[in-house]
Amino acid sequence: MPLRHSDDLRVNRYSSRFADVMEMRAPSRTVADYLDHHDGWFRRCAAPMTVQPLGPNGYALTLGRFGNFGFEVEPTIGLELLPQSEGVYRIVTAALNDPDVNLQEIYDVEFNASLQLEEASAEADPDLDGAAEGSLTQVRWELDLCVWIRLPAVIGLLPDKLVQSSGDHLLRQIVRQISRKLTWKVQEDFHATHELTCPPRRRAPF
Repeated sequence: MPLRHSDDLRVNRYSSRFADVMEMRAPSRTVADYLDHHDGWFRRCAAPMTVQPLGPNGYALTLGRFGNFGFEVEPTIGLELLPQSEGVYRIVTAALNDPDVNLQEIYDVEFNASLQLEEASAEADPDLDGAAEGSLTQVRWELDLCVWIRLPAVIGLLPDKLVQSSGDHLLRQIVRQISRKLTWKVQEDFHATHELTCPPRRRAPF
């Protein structure tokens, strides 16, 4: 049974939300064609995280180490990149082909992300400095991530609020680091593969 449905008091739930905007100097149909062919950009942009294929639209992604009070795990999750629906893309959790039963007793991850394409005029964007004219597509990216972890019994001696707040803070840091790097790399990869000048990075609205 997944940890998210467990009634074990040692299982703690941590959650975080991330939002960002990628600016692409191209029409939305060009950006959509790029996103549709995720077998190319996803591997390149997820590096140095380990990526393995998982069916025609899925990948097994190792997120990196997650730790709290000296207890660490390195979760690997399955992600499925769903085909677009009216300019909206979704990335959801997918089952792994060969999950480690022992690790399933330690953590559980639910990943829900969406990317929405919004086309605008590049001439109206002051950050483009007049260098590009025509279409500008904004890719609005949102991620909701929940992680359930069965903590060692010794951590149960600490105050519940401390354990919860420390875990939430650490997860937010990890999500920000991974997600901001991923959005920047996708933006840079798109413009490089289309021989376009990449817009400047912008601060993510957390």
